[in-house]
Amino acid sequence: MFFIFGINSGQKKLSSGQLVICNICGSYGRYEVFMTYTSLSLFFIPVLKWGRRYYVTMSCCGTVYELDGEAGRRLAGGENVEISPSDLTLVKEGRTQQWKGLSGTKRSCANCGYETEEDFAYCPKCGNRLY
Repeated sequence: MFFIFGINSGQKKLSSGQLVICNICGSYGRYEVFMTYTSLSLFFIPVLKWGRRYYVTMSCCGTVYELDGEAGRRLAGGENVEISPSDLTLVKEGRTQQWKGLSGTKRSCANCGYETEEDFAYCPKCGNRLY
């Protein structure tokens, strides 16, 4: 008698959708949450999983954060969890977007405080007119 077994690494996408302003590039982006794990397979059927770790990738610039284990387990269990910055630990900084406006100086919105170097007539965050 013989057994066919193996140890594999896997990845499973859990959720995406929470819209935030990225701390790295300053753009709007979505959290894309995934879980990595190691599993033991017997006859190509996963029998045991261990070493679960949860990560968040920003859709705007590709920055990768490690998600707090408790928040990750709750997401994997199907709960609707609001991810806060305190739940994230920076793993790898993504590409940052450097925007150069026509004027070369920063302008800020009097209503919401959003700063931009672009030559916008209206604030891209709240829609008020920039002067």
